[in-house]
Amino acid sequence: MQPTQPSARARIPAGVWALGFVSMLMDISSEMIHSLLPMFMVGTLGMSALVVGVIEGLAEATALIVKVFSGALSDYLGRRKGLALLGYALGAFTKPLFAIASGAGLVVAARLIDRVGKGIRGAPRDALVADIAPPEVRGAAFGLRQSLDTVGAFLGPLLAAGLMLLWANDFRAVFWVAVVPGLLAVALLALGVREPATHVGARRSNPIRRDNLRRLGPAYWWVVGVGALFTLARFSEAFLVLRAQQLGIAMALVPLVMVAMNLVYAAAAYPFGRLSDRVSHRALLAWGLVVLIAADALLAQAQHWGLVIAGVAVWGIHMGMTQGLLATMVTDATPADLRGTAFGVFNLASGLAMLVASVVAGALWELLGPAATFWAGGAFALLCLAGLGLRRSHAPEPVG
Repeated sequence: MQPTQPSARARIPAGVWALGFVSMLMDISSEMIHSLLPMFMVGTLGMSALVVGVIEGLAEATALIVKVFSGALSDYLGRRKGLALLGYALGAFTKPLFAIASGAGLVVAARLIDRVGKGIRGAPRDALVADIAPPEVRGAAFGLRQSLDTVGAFLGPLLAAGLMLLWANDFRAVFWVAVVPGLLAVALLALGVREPATHVGARRSNPIRRDNLRRLGPAYWWVVGVGALFTLARFSEAFLVLRAQQLGIAMALVPLVMVAMNLVYAAAAYPFGRLSDRVSHRALLAWGLVVLIAADALLAQAQHWGLVIAGVAVWGIHMGMTQGLLATMVTDATPADLRGTAFGVFNLASGLAMLVASVVAGALWELLGPAATFWAGGAFALLCLAGLGLRRSHAPEPVG
């Protein structure tokens, strides 16, 4: 009798699980703040939707640009964990700034510094997952980490909504509570994750030298281009929050919109991660775009909170289908010693696209109304889908 093979989940190393729980705790902390921040900026501080779009775009672009340098540095040093720990610590220790802010300046500064922390930790953490996970379960490993990360992304808004109801819409009190899970994330990473021995003490050549960058071949650069196009079609999630508030959902309940999205995202990320180990990456990306178009159509037409919830839930399915998949594609197309740099450059391209997308979304919101913002997103996703089909016979398929 043949021994049964362990499931993909059982073959995922403990270090990947620990990194997933670190991400979950930090996302609880961050989303308790970010699910309320657009309302805080618009309602309390008097900012416009365009300004929110600019700030969100700059914040996310800052995080993704910093990833280039942290990823390259992790390749050069041959070490990932120290940079990841620095990034998580920076994110945790900026949380109190939101609670004590009395004006727009400190909120903007805190948002940008928090995203610098995210940028420092992002590429080394993703490269660390790739280093730890065996190739045959790599998609499942990225899906699991993304799923646990997204559990935090719906628990954070859920806690925020409950505390807002309990404390009569006291933004600052909720922001103070958010400090606690951020500190727990730092402690778990410091004590619960061991870096693979293959990277400890290994000095490498400058990963952004021309000869090293040439080792990132056409398959990798195709993934970078696809990731940027996806980001252009999917602007900041702050606009999901503003759409819910604009349709009259009570302020304390608006974070539940993000709970709905992230609950679906968390449920979808691991199954689609496993699926990506067995099916065509390009086909799965195409279906992800179809789902995004459906989400944009629902949100554009919404006149009632029910359609908003449906739209953000479908948006969550799209995220679950594509985010772990793109990380897997970057890993599969990249030499092991350049993974940090590869994730950094990939996220730089996505960061610039996020800046453009969020500014355009804010401008459309101000000039033509919320529906136009989502119709434009759907139209661009449709263009991306058409481009993906046209390139099918020419673009290289990374080997999964």
